[in-house]
Amino acid sequence: MRSAADKSLRVALGGLGAVGLPVARRLAGGLSGLTLAAVSARDPGRAERRLAEFGIRVPIVPLPALAAHADIVIESVPAAQFRTIAEPAVDAGRVFLPLSVGALLDHPNLIGRAKARGARIIVPTGALLGLDAVRAAAEGEIHSVRLVTRKPPAGLEGAPYLREHAISLAGLAHPLRVFEGSAREGARGFPANVNVAAALALAGIGPDRTHLEIWADPALERNTHHIELDSDSVRLSMTIENLPSTENPRTGRLTPLSVIACLRGLTETLRVGS
Repeated sequence: MRSAADKSLRVALGGLGAVGLPVARRLAGGLSGLTLAAVSARDPGRAERRLAEFGIRVPIVPLPALAAHADIVIESVPAAQFRTIAEPAVDAGRVFLPLSVGALLDHPNLIGRAKARGARIIVPTGALLGLDAVRAAAEGEIHSVRLVTRKPPAGLEGAPYLREHAISLAGLAHPLRVFEGSAREGARGFPANVNVAAALALAGIGPDRTHLEIWADPALERNTHHIELDSDSVRLSMTIENLPSTENPRTGRLTPLSVIACLRGLTETLRVGS
């Protein structure tokens, strides 16, 4: 007879930072029907020490090898490494949970590839809100979607768009709009900052019709996202204010919790929300 552990879905984590480590700790502490099976990290030695602090001992493997160890592969690595973890997971027919959602926009072929291989790509809500309502509205006709993201300057530092346009946030005293355009353009220019825009676009009318503004605001302590949607069924106005992670100000503290909730939804008998 198979043990309860044998019946659990095996989870592998690509990345052990502000998202990966809290998820690893929750999995190791016990999530019904789920087992932490492997992790991957840029510095395996440091990853092993960090996991050991919480009594976690699992294989630490290269990114492409994660799919061989798990049923579910979670990606939380820099966007430049997205394909390294995504392609093996999809080709192996796994459930793939990407956090670098903006990178998914640049690799739309992965969706057809996943369908052909029997894989699933599930995008966690992350630091946003209301994606269930946006998806429902998309079953009718959405006329427009606008997202305004405001972050403390530290949450935007290092973005390629800022470097390319010589925009400095040092000593910023007043709110500054640093970008306005489509969600696709924003995801490319701010790959570590506005994955929420990519998720919103995929739930709604696509990355080219979803309008995005990004502001650096020195008066803020929270990453703030405001959505305006108009459709033939509903008009939505939604705002969320997320505390930044202490480890990485580009990531909200809600993001790892969203991943955990998404994992629970794969195994629980009762699931609330579409």
